[in-house]
Amino acid sequence: MAVDLAVVIVTWNVRDLVLDALHSLRADLASSHITSSVYVVDSASSDGTVEAVKSAFLQVNTIASTQNLGFAAANNLGLKQMGFGSGKSDSLPKAVYLLNPDTLTQMGATQTLYDALFSDPHIGLVGAALNYGDGSFQHSAFSFPGLRQLWVEFFPTPGRLFNSRFNGRYPLEFNSVQTSVPVDFVLGATMMLKREVIEQTGMFDEQFFMYCEEVDWAWRIHEAGWNVCYVSSAHVTHLAGKSSVQVRPQALKYLWKSRLLLFDKHYSPVKRTLARKMVVYGMQSKLRQLQSVSGLTEQDRAALADAYTSIREMAS
Repeated sequence: MAVDLAVVIVTWNVRDLVLDALHSLRADLASSHITSSVYVVDSASSDGTVEAVKSAFLQVNTIASTQNLGFAAANNLGLKQMGFGSGKSDSLPKAVYLLNPDTLTQMGATQTLYDALFSDPHIGLVGAALNYGDGSFQHSAFSFPGLRQLWVEFFPTPGRLFNSRFNGRYPLEFNSVQTSVPVDFVLGATMMLKREVIEQTGMFDEQFFMYCEEVDWAWRIHEAGWNVCYVSSAHVTHLAGKSSVQVRPQALKYLWKSRLLLFDKHYSPVKRTLARKMVVYGMQSKLRQLQSVSGLTEQDRAALADAYTSIREMAS
């Protein structure tokens, strides 16, 4: 019998974090009225993640990949394990919750997201309000990225514009609204989608190895006629980026490869050309500034120089 909600958590060398994430999620699900199943997809971790999850959580479906698939493909593997893409809807969950391993679910968050998702037939995707581990606010809903965000990234910009709509941020007042607020996209740390949305739009585009995959999918979800909403009354702590910081220069390459792919998929030819020129300029500027950055080892400096050069070449 199909469950109400299936949760997918993708891991890569964050054993202790995912165990904490599963403990908090299990407690929250136990307090809800939702029938659920949980899938952990491990991307070839070397820290014993698979064995630890299997030992501590007997009811969790653990999928161990022999290679690091990347965020998009690993989530898709979990979705396929549920039956998405098979053409059979009867056994599929009513909704899917894609949750980062570096999260701590606050009590009531999952039920709140689920209720918000099904509160309106036009809502296809919802995301939670996120806070960092120290309790400080984290932006978790954004406008689709445009040239203004690239301007902020590479050119001197007044600080007051950084957290404004100019830079794709929504007003902080959103957090006092108790209803679901329509947005362009929500951060990929918490994404809950209706079954019909996945069936209609497909899964993540696996061309995105890391970064921007949630932006691309939200773009396609909007194009298919669904709304995306931010739910400020659902609270999740996001410890933020614990997998990607393990390989920072490589992560930079993945980030900009994904951003350039996003431009190619969703920008007009003129806007795409302008965006690429801005990235080339920005990377040249970062290379010039790199020698004056203090606190870096020569090895780190060389790795960053290689990353900036590679990104400039990708954008050219």
